[in-house]
Amino acid sequence: MTDIFISYARPNEPLAKQAAEALRTAGYGVWRDDELPAHRAYGEVIEERIKLAKAVLVLWSNDAVRSQWVRAEADAAREAGTLVQLSIDGVLPPMPFNQIQCADLMGWSGDVDAPGWKKVESSIASLVGSVAAPTEQNSDIEPGRNVVVCALPFVNMSGDPEQEYFSDGISEDIITDLSKVSALSVVARNTAFSFKGKPVDTAALARDLGVTHVLEGSVRKAGSRVRISAQLTDCTISLQLWADRYDRDLTDIFAIQDEISKAIVGALKLKLLPKEKKAIEQRGTTNPDAYNFYLLARKQWISGKAGDRRRDEAVVRICKQATKVDPNYAKAWALMALGQSELRFWHGLQEDGMPAAEQALALDPHQPEAICVKARYLQGEGRNEDADRQLAVALEIDPESWEVNKEAAMIAFRQGRVAAAVPYWEKALSLVETDCHSGHMLSCCYMALDDLANLDRIARITIARVEKEVAQDPTNGSAIAMGVGALCAIGDANRARDWIDRAMLMDPENNSMRYNLACSLSIHLHDFETALELLEPYFAQITMTQLRHLDVDPDFKELREVPRYQDMHSAAEARLKAAGQPLFAAGTSTSS
Repeated sequence: MTDIFISYARPNEPLAKQAAEALRTAGYGVWRDDELPAHRAYGEVIEERIKLAKAVLVLWSNDAVRSQWVRAEADAAREAGTLVQLSIDGVLPPMPFNQIQCADLMGWSGDVDAPGWKKVESSIASLVGSVAAPTEQNSDIEPGRNVVVCALPFVNMSGDPEQEYFSDGISEDIITDLSKVSALSVVARNTAFSFKGKPVDTAALARDLGVTHVLEGSVRKAGSRVRISAQLTDCTISLQLWADRYDRDLTDIFAIQDEISKAIVGALKLKLLPKEKKAIEQRGTTNPDAYNFYLLARKQWISGKAGDRRRDEAVVRICKQATKVDPNYAKAWALMALGQSELRFWHGLQEDGMPAAEQALALDPHQPEAICVKARYLQGEGRNEDADRQLAVALEIDPESWEVNKEAAMIAFRQGRVAAAVPYWEKALSLVETDCHSGHMLSCCYMALDDLANLDRIARITIARVEKEVAQDPTNGSAIAMGVGALCAIGDANRARDWIDRAMLMDPENNSMRYNLACSLSIHLHDFETALELLEPYFAQITMTQLRHLDVDPDFKELREVPRYQDMHSAAEARLKAAGQPLFAAGTSTSS
């Protein structure tokens, strides 16, 4: 297992290598990003490694202070209590890290007897513990070792691909349950789901992710019956520790999930605290039909169809059915509120998500997605500071929520704070493997920030995801449009133009798709005339949220100087003003 994670700015890589070698020589396990697997997304691997590390060593420098990645990694370590700092050029750590001791290693050349390095080693030893001198590797299982579980997505054995949402939902819930056990480290959902449908190589999981145990299973749902099989394997010795099969009525689905989670804890000989047992047993509903509707709605919500009105309408319809079956299901009310808010603010329909959000919060005051809806309404009123405060509450409640990170990113973006939006979209991208939209928005951000290395990285991730989505649904214009921007970012303009034609053939009435295609035509292909042709019907139906979004979108920086664009913008603004919609500016706040 890795003891120490090293965070540094790229120009400081030679010193990072020296620090890593000094620590390895002292007997510690060290990880830095030169060990990044080629097939993995950068952000999700970094997050996992920081969580698994007992100490995070940050090399501060003038370059590191300017790096959003180093700052984000340092912040995660500070929150976890694993931060160790050193300065290699005399620069002081930025706020709030300047409140924590930082060793001075200015001019350090790898001397392990230097006073500053001794201070670093002392701090690391206090976090990691003392280590023995390196010896030949022992393959025996060490008592008290860190337990890292990868819960792979359960296989849908129902014979109906449409039931995939159910097996995926159960897999997600088990991952969530296991994450509540303090004695366990659990591989993130997106990483686990990246192995869906692939042969399991436990040795590779152990090598690449530090996994010690793998959970596999299958789900067969037929009528009112469900059969779930599960097994837990120790990767280090290829031994099956536990296996069971549950053949029950569908009404027992929650009991089965509880039993699986508790059986895993028992097989690993871990102690389940009373509060953890209570957390695992809380499902939000006791009605299997409501649960089934919620899983179906969320499958739609996290699909690669962001911006498609039909997706949002389906989510609202299904959640209404879930809350009809169980009026006390807070998660279903919150998801309904998100869908209704999207229909209201983005699509301009007469929907109101606040009643559903208030109902969710009345049932569960700590429902983070419902709090996000309140934040969106506050931003719609121009009260950006109040919106930010609501988002801070939601992030504190559940920093692992895909919905919360998406909302935090979008609200920051619409305030013109492009760099601030990046970490939230990176997080969202790492949480859900079908999320093409976060990749699309990250490409926009990295282009604006002139971060070409990350632009290329994100573009390739987005293309892979779009290709997978479109293989399942060739008419998914929303995903195709997001792929166009990614293709442009890697320089494949010919294929990008082919995809533009394909998208317009498949889904010409999709205005969000038109917008995203216009982004690529403007910022990458500099084809302003075609971009304006696509935007003309968009402007005719534009909402105030869309107009504010457009005003801060860096993809349209050059297009905003074109007279035809200015005329369309002025006409849309006059129409919205005549309709009585408040014209709050995107980066301003009316709150005190």
